[in-house]
Amino acid sequence: MKPTLSPAPTVRSYLDEGAGSSLANDVLDGLTRPFKELPPKHFYDAVGADLFDRICEQPEYYPTRAEREILQLRSGDIARITGAAELVELGSGTAAKTRVLLDALRDAGTLRRYVPFDVTEGMVRDVAAALLDEYPGLEVEGIVGDFERHLQHVPPSVPGRPRIVAFLGGTIGNFIPGSRREFLASLGELLSDGDHLLLGTDLVKDPAVLEAAYDDAAGVTAAFNRNVLHVLNRELDADFEPDAFDHFAFFDREHEWIEMRLRAQRRMVVPIRGLGMEVAFEAREEVRTEISAKFTPERLEADLAASGLELVEILTDPQQRFALSLSRRA
Repeated sequence: MKPTLSPAPTVRSYLDEGAGSSLANDVLDGLTRPFKELPPKHFYDAVGADLFDRICEQPEYYPTRAEREILQLRSGDIARITGAAELVELGSGTAAKTRVLLDALRDAGTLRRYVPFDVTEGMVRDVAAALLDEYPGLEVEGIVGDFERHLQHVPPSVPGRPRIVAFLGGTIGNFIPGSRREFLASLGELLSDGDHLLLGTDLVKDPAVLEAAYDDAAGVTAAFNRNVLHVLNRELDADFEPDAFDHFAFFDREHEWIEMRLRAQRRMVVPIRGLGMEVAFEAREEVRTEISAKFTPERLEADLAASGLELVEILTDPQQRFALSLSRRA
């Protein structure tokens, strides 16, 4: 019997000149506010992606391990509940954790197509090629884009082939509540009858555990945080001194989210020549670079309901540190 041949993968890029202006607009908007901030999506250049991989290896950073543990324990249940033939993954990266779910769908005999969606073209192409070797017969249709701007390019679902749209890693916590519900509603628009959203969310827990996860003893998260200033220097011809900013992370008990900030060590004026501007910092002035919301089951269900989604099931690791939820259009 001849082996099943996979069709050649397709990878389509929707990043254009607008991608560069996205950084410029975010910096112009964020660094001219009374309280300065930058969105976390600009962490992830090649150096930032490598640093984040190292963060995931630090003993303090539990979310990646906890999420992988849930997938290892419950992927068979996810395959049974969804009957999914297709997996669309936003922020797919190297698809390391995803292979556990792909294995479960393959073993259930339903797997047909995988759609990795990531901002890094080389990574999408590498993953597409690797998966064709690992999963004979699998259709791979990669998308290179920003999931906040290019969701409309996700291919339509195929009638009779249920899909999972996966947004893992707790990235949904980077959105403030109003934007979070708006984005969840846009994910719901990718779902047809019989489709499911698989969402990764970090859970509320001891603040000391949370703060340690974002301020590891080895200083990897600190380097990751400062790297955004290297990105601005390179892409916008800025003149930041990253070592003149201290990394600072804390749990905001009122909002139940982690905030990461960069704190200026002294007064300074930083030229950003690509924008034709200068930005002044007072000593100890802070720039917020990330929020990472932590969830209770009640908050998760409320956010989904407000976004037109119905919670089907919540799956947690044995220590109840992290959750994967399945939901569908209400």
